[in-house]
Amino acid sequence: MTTVCLLGGEGTDLRRELLSRETAREALTTYDLYSPFENTVALQTVSLGTAVSLCNDLDWYLSRFVEEALIREPSVDDEEWLSRDLAAAIRNERVDPEATGRHLRVYGLRDGTLLDPMYLARTGGGRPSYDLYDVEETVTVRVTEEEFTEPM
Repeated sequence: MTTVCLLGGEGTDLRRELLSRETAREALTTYDLYSPFENTVALQTVSLGTAVSLCNDLDWYLSRFVEEALIREPSVDDEEWLSRDLAAAIRNERVDPEATGRHLRVYGLRDGTLLDPMYLARTGGGRPSYDLYDVEETVTVRVTEEEFTEPM
């Protein structure tokens, strides 16, 4: 199963915003929604293609209420997430999944809240440490080279 996790923008109650709008509510109605992190809406889809298509269907809402759309595809990596752009590139066969993983956006995780991300490059198989905040856990997101060189 592929996981989609939508991270709400600051000051936005993402679940309320999405479910209060008919088109978004209808697109999400067939999924069991949950929140793995604070102010997120997550769901399971059957494939990477379905996950990317759902994000495309919700694009109007994502551009207004979502800070980040993350997709976790087990065939790429069981633990690391993909940015929406990278997931679309893999789905469209513009990027080989094996060629991903060098360019990363890493969030600190504290008390269920994703903290400010750092852009890090994986070298020699390892990943530099997240050091913006003192945290025990991090969430790693693989990004495209373009996202890496031109951060949000």
